[in-house]
Amino acid sequence: METYGKILMIAMPLFLLLVLFEKWYGWRKGFETVRTLDMISSLSSGVTNSTKDVLGLSFSILSYGWLVQHFAIMHVQQSWLLYVIAFLALDFAGYWVHRLAHTYNFFWNNHVVHHSSEEYNLACALRQSISVFFRIYAFLLIPAALFGVPANVIAVVAPLHLFAQFWYHTRLINKMGILEYVIVTPSHHRVHHAINPEYLDKNYGQIFIFWDRLFGTYQEESDAIPAVYGITRPVRTWNPIKINFMHMWLLIQDAWHTNSWKDKFRIWLMPLGWRPADVIEKYPVEKIQDVFNFEKYDTPASKAKQVYLWIQLFCMLLLVSYLFGNVASIGHANIFYYGAFVFLQVYALTEFMDRHKWAWIMEGVKNIACIFYIVQNGDWFGSNQLSIWIAPLLIGYFAASGFAVYYLSHEKENPSNVLRVVRS
Repeated sequence: METYGKILMIAMPLFLLLVLFEKWYGWRKGFETVRTLDMISSLSSGVTNSTKDVLGLSFSILSYGWLVQHFAIMHVQQSWLLYVIAFLALDFAGYWVHRLAHTYNFFWNNHVVHHSSEEYNLACALRQSISVFFRIYAFLLIPAALFGVPANVIAVVAPLHLFAQFWYHTRLINKMGILEYVIVTPSHHRVHHAINPEYLDKNYGQIFIFWDRLFGTYQEESDAIPAVYGITRPVRTWNPIKINFMHMWLLIQDAWHTNSWKDKFRIWLMPLGWRPADVIEKYPVEKIQDVFNFEKYDTPASKAKQVYLWIQLFCMLLLVSYLFGNVASIGHANIFYYGAFVFLQVYALTEFMDRHKWAWIMEGVKNIACIFYIVQNGDWFGSNQLSIWIAPLLIGYFAASGFAVYYLSHEKENPSNVLRVVRS
């Protein structure tokens, strides 16, 4: 946990700078692909996912170490080849995990948040799941286990493999010539994120595109078919925590409502999107029929709200960075209290973005609890070791946040001051 936190301390600022650069560059070129509220929702999702990973809130049912012990037929000596094999094995496993998520109802819940943005930009790369508590895919790493690749090598290569999937989430890079035949490019992944019928469930590769060419899931991007992004059953919220469990909640409801006992059991492993016939009739769900004629989810935000959201975004990232950089000193028990604060911070902020009428109460409860914690302990999770001014500054920040949300939740917006983007 501590090591991963240190890695994130380096990766987070880099990712943020690239996201902001993409927003600025698109604005400068008159081709802006980054809406502020959508970007904050994506970054908030990244915060929850990375916090969950740092807290270690997932478990492997089958360990990779066990696979090596029982399946290794040789042991490659420590060399560059060992890392190449590990990288290829991770990419092979990643292809099939990705494909499974798009194939069966149950597994889609672990991936839906990544596709939930109706934009396509670097920020949406950070929309990653928090709903995976039990990892069951270790068996897909059998190719690495056969070569005896040690678990510690997989642990080193895995974050690199994950971070290498960030750059191609952009509309600002066109096709890349001969590289289109080897690696996953922005063009390939735009197809994957599109909801056009011609593009659905294609290009599952994570680093290398040849898996899709080999297994028959490749689709080239066509200028004649502009990609439209999102999911066919739109989420209609900025709240990444809600999005993470929406699909599972729908499956649970459908399994409960259907009169067929057979359907109650088979719904989980039926093809993605399948619902019992009697449930479809009684409990219809919004689904996009014409991808070129629907309204993107959007909530009005005054200039004052936009300023507030930008301030909250940077403060949230600073507070999360403190957690990632001080996991050991904060202590095993306290990191879970800190993690609960992070999740509540994201939930309250994105509920406010959704214009939920009780968001200001949630924000107020969170801020009062944080102020009480600081007053009670005279500290913010050991921050006095850095500076005695951090705790009082945070008291001021939490108090100001509470008042600001209350005011902004009750202000009467002037239509001329509302920034809103709606696609026809």
